[in-house]
Amino acid sequence: MFIMDEILETITMIDQENLDIRTITMGISLLDCADSDITKSCEKIYEKITTKAANLVDVAQQIENKYDIPIINKRISVTPIAHLVAVSGGNPVEYAKTLDAAAKEVGVDFIGGFSALVQKGFAAGDLALINSIPEALTVTDRVCSSVNIGSTRAGINMDAVKLMGEITVKAAEMTKDRESVAASKLVIFNNAVEDNPFMAGAFHGAGEADLVINVGVSGPGVVRSALAKLDKTAPLQDVAEVIKRTAFKVTRMGQLVGSEASKLLDIPFGIVDLSLAPTPATGDSVARILEEMGLEQVGAHGSVATLALLNDAVKKGGAMAANNVGGLSGAFIPVSEDEGMIAAAENGNLSLDMLTAMTAVCSVGLDMIAVPGETSPEIISAILADEAAIGMINSKTTAIRLIPAIGRQAGESLEFGGLFGSAPIMPVNTSKPDVFIHRGGRIPAPIQGLKN
Repeated sequence: MFIMDEILETITMIDQENLDIRTITMGISLLDCADSDITKSCEKIYEKITTKAANLVDVAQQIENKYDIPIINKRISVTPIAHLVAVSGGNPVEYAKTLDAAAKEVGVDFIGGFSALVQKGFAAGDLALINSIPEALTVTDRVCSSVNIGSTRAGINMDAVKLMGEITVKAAEMTKDRESVAASKLVIFNNAVEDNPFMAGAFHGAGEADLVINVGVSGPGVVRSALAKLDKTAPLQDVAEVIKRTAFKVTRMGQLVGSEASKLLDIPFGIVDLSLAPTPATGDSVARILEEMGLEQVGAHGSVATLALLNDAVKKGGAMAANNVGGLSGAFIPVSEDEGMIAAAENGNLSLDMLTAMTAVCSVGLDMIAVPGETSPEIISAILADEAAIGMINSKTTAIRLIPAIGRQAGESLEFGGLFGSAPIMPVNTSKPDVFIHRGGRIPAPIQGLKN
């Protein structure tokens, strides 16, 4: 039973502290849509998505109205499309157009899964899909793409790393008149997970059920508000305890919404991703949580330690509140989507080097970071390799969304609006890694990958 204080507390979290369900994501397997004729395969995909997800948006709105809980995004993730290209051949862009049309028909915000998993090499369909990504993300509005280039068990596919640097730049160039937006819809992963409900990296993994509902919760403002009530001299174990208790409350809301959606849609409830995903709105920032712990501004020395404490406490508190926790789960640090990160980057306090260090302890990686448009594909690839190495060695997911701001320099910004926010263009080290990147091959898996 809920007591009145708990009800009032939840109302305050939603009304004043930006608590929300960031996404309800329906995962849909498209394996049964594979066909040797790409036109027939696309027809099957459109039919399955528009049938199975027909009520997704309506159900989300019903839950919003019933519980007065904001659900910000309704999304779909599908089987990595490279698997279907392997069967059908043809131009993968046709699949992207089909996904976009289906997403618009059912009214979801994004659809993810224009993806390939190449951590150990390129299988049939992979190269064709990867090479089509810039065009696919240019001619569609709601399609998101991802490529997994490494894992702790497989090592890092450096041929894929080199290629993805080129693809990232090309995607940005093809949409240079639209703030290089195509690159913002492309995520390069190491240790990608199969049940991630967050875009742009969501795809429906091979180990998932035919249909599933995954929920992503978010409440940076709630955590910051709780810490603001704590005495500034309180020891850090007390800080961790407050975060754990708050994460528990936030995650219970995700469990409620996921269970209700599963019942109404009559499909299995998968996981709650208990990540703290920020927005550009004031008071909804992960950076401000770190500052509430005692930093003058994020980017200062101590940023890695405070983020590590936050990430661990969120997982410990949230894991007790949900039947099944999955996805990425932890704290996101996307620069353009976090007003505190934006402020720190704009005044030069937050560097790319510090952000890279922070990705060793956050739940994802270098996310929504704009770099000068003249940055070479080799430098982009080297940044990808660094992030993949952090994830590989630490047995964690790392992800990169870099946006080369074509025609612009460090100190300027890209303006996306909405949840994507404003991306300050950050300087990069221009010392050339070209010989390293052009070697190709594979960085072998680390010894800790041999767990059997």
